[in-house]
Amino acid sequence: MTKAVEYSAPGRINLIGEHTDYNYGFALPIALPERTTVSFQPDGTDTLVVCSDREASPVRFALNTVPGDVDGWAAYVAGVVWALRGAGHPVPGGAMAVTGGVTTGSGLASSAALECAALGAILAATGRAIDRVEQARIAQRAENDYVGAPTGLLDQLAILFAERRRAQLIDFRDLSVRSVPFEPEAHGVTLLLINSHAAHQHAGGEYADRRTACERAAAAFGVLTLRDLQNRGPQVLTALPESEDCRRARHILTENQRVLDTVEALHRSDFVAVGRLLTASQESMRDDFEITTDHIDLIAETAVQAGALGARMTGGGFGGCVIALVDTERSGAVGDAVRASMRRHGHREPTIVATHAGQGAGG
Repeated sequence: MTKAVEYSAPGRINLIGEHTDYNYGFALPIALPERTTVSFQPDGTDTLVVCSDREASPVRFALNTVPGDVDGWAAYVAGVVWALRGAGHPVPGGAMAVTGGVTTGSGLASSAALECAALGAILAATGRAIDRVEQARIAQRAENDYVGAPTGLLDQLAILFAERRRAQLIDFRDLSVRSVPFEPEAHGVTLLLINSHAAHQHAGGEYADRRTACERAAAAFGVLTLRDLQNRGPQVLTALPESEDCRRARHILTENQRVLDTVEALHRSDFVAVGRLLTASQESMRDDFEITTDHIDLIAETAVQAGALGARMTGGGFGGCVIALVDTERSGAVGDAVRASMRRHGHREPTIVATHAGQGAGG
């Protein structure tokens, strides 16, 4: 019997660059300090039994599982097994225990954290070494083709490449990842994570609808992706009639530029500029991409009105979390203002914590 192995992976915050991944653009994520841990004990059988400290019952499935066999939270583990085997890698049977982790439904990549932790544990148990980009592709395949969620590679790359006190600039055209300084606390600035407790969900296929709109806009210009228009700037869209597709494309082109501008500002330690870019991203997600909610908008607007340097929703949209960049001496006042506003408007009180860039996946 092979010795038990343990592997963990964090959730992620996307500082800026929303819905740019499947458009071959740019994003700038960091890892969360919170981690999902997987302990795996191989036993030589042809089944895997998975349990979680957050679920009442374990789930058992065969190693030759195929899409449709498993649903719910365990589908992400089953999908990793299926994708690994499909890529020609051995997967032993055994028992897998999942503990801790990121709050589900918060838009902080809890599913990708589970995928990457399970993947890492299986690779450690089999002694296989796979480069991080290929690991990201395998985890994405699990989510896209087994679970059925049409996500890009942002979450997996962010989790696998993350470093303490650094953000990662991801270029989705060539899947290159470049480390960028991100240590606001060293400059008297705090990153607040504001969990609205409004479950993050791609209701009614809204995620897929926006992906399709971006593809239509690219096709209208005779290019494969909106990234092919990036060097021409958002003014290129004046050739299209004002429409939903045009607005979706405008968000992508301007968001890509905001990511690059944020990287430049971080190299200068100009957190005032970074804050302005976060707020501009929020406005673009609200008005052009239409993936925020009134609840999320109110949190972001209240934070800025109370003195935050900037605030935006993070994640795929329709709920989840807001991040706010705040002078540390004002962080308490901003948090109080947001809580008071939520109470006045009848919303559940949000959870607000100061957070920082954590370490990526590892054993």
